[in-house]
Amino acid sequence: MKIRLITLGLFIAVGISLFEAFAYPPAVGILGKSKSCLSCHVSNGPWTEDSKTIIDILDKETMKSLRQEDGSFLLEVKRGQQKTVLTVIGRVKDNDTPSPYRNAWTYIDPTRIGTSSISKFAPGWAVNLQMSCRIVGDVLPGFEGAKITVLPMTIQPLDDARDAELQLQVMLTKGESEKGDTKKGMLGNYFERTVKVKVIN
Repeated sequence: MKIRLITLGLFIAVGISLFEAFAYPPAVGILGKSKSCLSCHVSNGPWTEDSKTIIDILDKETMKSLRQEDGSFLLEVKRGQQKTVLTVIGRVKDNDTPSPYRNAWTYIDPTRIGTSSISKFAPGWAVNLQMSCRIVGDVLPGFEGAKITVLPMTIQPLDDARDAELQLQVMLTKGESEKGDTKKGMLGNYFERTVKVKVIN
């Protein structure tokens, strides 16, 4: 009986995982061969200014940004150990432009797009939340007044992990896409950042 319950539990867990894997958004680049969100959507929203757009990755322990001088992000982790970062996305306080309603993002190794692997994160790296879609409204010290989303992501370089360069693909959105034509009905703006993951041996 115990074995049957465990088997049933695993079946349910796998079923839920598959359901979530096929959920949208942001499954672009994960289950298909699309290279970015723009394969299905248009960047037609009012949130175009980089100076008013917040795309940041913070070390959860120190709360310091991992942004480098060239605008990329560097995540350095000791092999076998875990590191948790916060993905912060949104807009600074702006009374002239309505804020986005939801933010979608995904971390992708471009070399894995189109492969059969479900995970498109860097090979050899374990990750618990490489993509998400979240309604704006989170609060975080240092971002007072901003319209943001914040979620943690934990990564771990395994035995076969190597240094890699990822894309952080981001969509700020408002409204709903029309069924059958995702380029209508929703306002959105697409952004992309380079994220480097480095193994410390």
